[in-house]
Amino acid sequence: PPILSSSSGGFFPGLKTNEADELRFIDAFAAGGVKLDCWWLDAGWYPCGEGWPKVGTWTPDPERFPRGLKAVSDRAHARRLGLIAWLEPERVSPGTWLYENHPEWLLGKDGETKLLDLGREPARRWLTDHVDGLITREGIDLYRQDFNIDPLPFWRANDAPDRQGITEIRHVEGYLAYWDELRRRHPGLLIDSCASGGRRNDLETLRRAVPLLRSDYQSFGGDPGFAPGNQGHTYGLSSWIPYYGQGVYWSDRQFVYSARSYMSPAFGLCADVRKAGADWAQLRRVAEEWRRVARCYLGDFYPLTPYSLASDAWMAWQFDLPEAGEGMVQAFRRDACPREAARFALRGLAAEARYEVRDLDAQGPEERLVTGRELMEEGLAITIAARPGAALVAYRKVR
Repeated sequence: PPILSSSSGGFFPGLKTNEADELRFIDAFAAGGVKLDCWWLDAGWYPCGEGWPKVGTWTPDPERFPRGLKAVSDRAHARRLGLIAWLEPERVSPGTWLYENHPEWLLGKDGETKLLDLGREPARRWLTDHVDGLITREGIDLYRQDFNIDPLPFWRANDAPDRQGITEIRHVEGYLAYWDELRRRHPGLLIDSCASGGRRNDLETLRRAVPLLRSDYQSFGGDPGFAPGNQGHTYGLSSWIPYYGQGVYWSDRQFVYSARSYMSPAFGLCADVRKAGADWAQLRRVAEEWRRVARCYLGDFYPLTPYSLASDAWMAWQFDLPEAGEGMVQAFRRDACPREAARFALRGLAAEARYEVRDLDAQGPEERLVTGRELMEEGLAITIAARPGAALVAYRKVR
């Protein structure tokens, strides 16, 4: 289902992931009235020295998480949230438990980052049992697997010239078998395939998982300059992958425009709650707008404009649920676009039916009734006064 989540992320200045801050963030979003579906515990909860990239010891850091991750999952569950937890098991850093205790399972040069060879049955069996235990013991509901390493040189270096590809084949078989066994032991377990932001979108992966972070192209300071690129991601990706995610960080600069540019079937809203300034009314507004249209992302996708990153362009698309008779249109006027009005011919509607159309920026109950034929032939007129600006229009068939 569509998922609304938030996370401390560990990326805000001065923040290193820890139990106290995770609980504080969860409580702040509840107090702010932002109804989430999941709490996202990202990288850095394990012993990692000065930073999260040091991976290979997959136990909670006893100093920062003295009660394990269970304290965080318990608080999340008490708030009726699932817990998303981040791991990156295939990359192994020097000085970590795996590096020191099982060098026979690793590919690569001593003293450098190595690759856990999931083509080795003992390595895969250990990882399966260990992560199975973490999921059960720590109360993890959605397993997030990252992959921030290029594996090909490790695989090629392990094979003789006349056996190139064998280590790769065995690793991929092991990686998929690992996920299949986790899902067998935990029916209903959801998996996020991340991989440096949506870079593991092969068909076998997508049969088992979805990329909850379609790209690392995000602005942690809420810079609206990242919005056109994210509009482009939705435009391009939606023709191929029906479920993906992205998240936006609170900013007092054009936040609604940015948030609508990042909206996805899985959507994250983040704010640094350790300091004053987050506009909870705007955060609630964006969350409620997303809930209004979220299931439409699982419908048919129709681009309504050509693809463009130009600053003087409009970009628009439509998501339609024909069985439910509802859908939505998103349109964006970029910061140098001189035209404040545009008209878009919608697709896939029932010509003789009447549709109730509502601009979510309109004040009060201003729905209007329009026939499907009018929307498809004459088009939906949208006006955006601001530059940059974004419109969000919902429609549903009434008879």
